[in-house]
Amino acid sequence: MTAESRAVAASEAHGASHGTAVAGHAASRGISNPVLGMLLFITSEVMFFSGLFAAYFATRAANQPWPPAEFQGLLDPLSLILVATIILVASSFTCQFAVWSIRRGDRTGFIRNITVTFVLGVIFLGLQAVDYSILFSEGLTMGSGAFGTTYFTLTGFHGAHVFGGVLMLGVILYRGMLGQFSSRHHDAVEAVSLYWHFVDVVWIVLFSVLYLL
Repeated sequence: MTAESRAVAASEAHGASHGTAVAGHAASRGISNPVLGMLLFITSEVMFFSGLFAAYFATRAANQPWPPAEFQGLLDPLSLILVATIILVASSFTCQFAVWSIRRGDRTGFIRNITVTFVLGVIFLGLQAVDYSILFSEGLTMGSGAFGTTYFTLTGFHGAHVFGGVLMLGVILYRGMLGQFSSRHHDAVEAVSLYWHFVDVVWIVLFSVLYLL
């Protein structure tokens, strides 16, 4: 091989090496597949809940007074549901604390905060079940006209999403206890935290629409 050929080969090798390094660096700065998948899923869920809210407001506009006279004052924002709301909002903070902990490599803090988040999610579901039983005793059911149907449809679908989030948190907690997450490998934690924040925001909107407006 001539000196010129060797120079060309070295230049090409350097370029390939540099290109690989740049590509690897760019990939490390990109969005991970779990997080990207969760963002796309949340986008579809935003459209789903937007449709439910649109149906709710259309139904509300076509049925006046709202709520019907027999259910006036039944949805009290200062009742048990306010406690459930505070608990769910608090769980969003503990979930974020868990994310910050694992980013620092603090596994103990991560497990502690994700455990609290899991427990608060279960408590929220329990309080929602109690609230449902109170409403049932007052005569409000899915069959109570448009008001009952829209209320239980909106809160029921949200409750199902919270239940799904609790299951995700349980899996994350189990994997965390097995030591599967670290400061460099915690994409699943980030993805689940995004979902949990989403259900929290949806509930704040639901609470405002159903109990305050």
